[in-house]
Amino acid sequence: MRTLYRRAAGLAWTVPALVLLAVFVYLPLVQNFGYSTLSWDIYSGSQQFVGLDNYRDLFADPVFWTSFTNNLWYALLSIVFQVFGGLLLAALIESIRSTRWQRALRTIYFIPSAISLTVAGLLFYFIYEPNLGLLNHALEAVAPGTFDHAWLGQESTAMTAVIAMSQWQGFGYSTLLFAVAIQRIPAELHEAAALDGAGPVRRFFRVTLPLVREMTGLMVLVTVSGAFQVFNEVMVMTSGGPDNSTHVLGTWLYRNGFVRNDFGHAAAIGTVIFVITLTVAMAQLWFTRRRRVEW
Repeated sequence: MRTLYRRAAGLAWTVPALVLLAVFVYLPLVQNFGYSTLSWDIYSGSQQFVGLDNYRDLFADPVFWTSFTNNLWYALLSIVFQVFGGLLLAALIESIRSTRWQRALRTIYFIPSAISLTVAGLLFYFIYEPNLGLLNHALEAVAPGTFDHAWLGQESTAMTAVIAMSQWQGFGYSTLLFAVAIQRIPAELHEAAALDGAGPVRRFFRVTLPLVREMTGLMVLVTVSGAFQVFNEVMVMTSGGPDNSTHVLGTWLYRNGFVRNDFGHAAAIGTVIFVITLTVAMAQLWFTRRRRVEW
């Protein structure tokens, strides 16, 4: 009887959290799907049920596919630099014997992550400026007349320039998380591998990499989910231009909902973003659970 009472008391403590989740997370998701089946003028308030027409129009929209491709490209580069690059840098920092240097390097690499995305976007907007920007001046000093370029003004380089800013801003955060994961690995494992004749590279692949698998899976999940929710940096640096080439799903949602007054179309984009991020999260959690490491 006492055990039953404790279980009931424990469940009672979860009720407020469940209510908050239902009101502020699950209910809006259901409402958003309902909105995506409407043709809705948010200024006049007129609504008309159109079923799945918004989704058909969405998948026939070339800018939607451009936005999806940009998000996908964003996710792939983020995995390369923020996940695997961050892991490699964290391993290098943790291999330094001096604790003072370790702390200093962690701080140096984390500082960009403390800058807001809007501020970082404005900073790089001026760095990329073709006439007065720091990047063109630096390249001009190295190779005069070779790299002079309007980085945000040409379709071939605009999206890559935006992604490069994002990688600079988020690189230190992932490095710090990987450093914490590496610190949790028992020192005896590295010492045993060293006694067996394993060098630094071999210890990284045979000891460090397998034992930070869970953190790697978490970072892939966070990175990919974040890549499909990108908004601030694109709006600050390009607003989707030139010629809609740098739109991502978030900015295209905003443009449809609040500029073109097509709220149903925007809600359909929101539903697609939710489905993508949910699918990625479920797949990554399943994969991580199957390959959980214990020591």
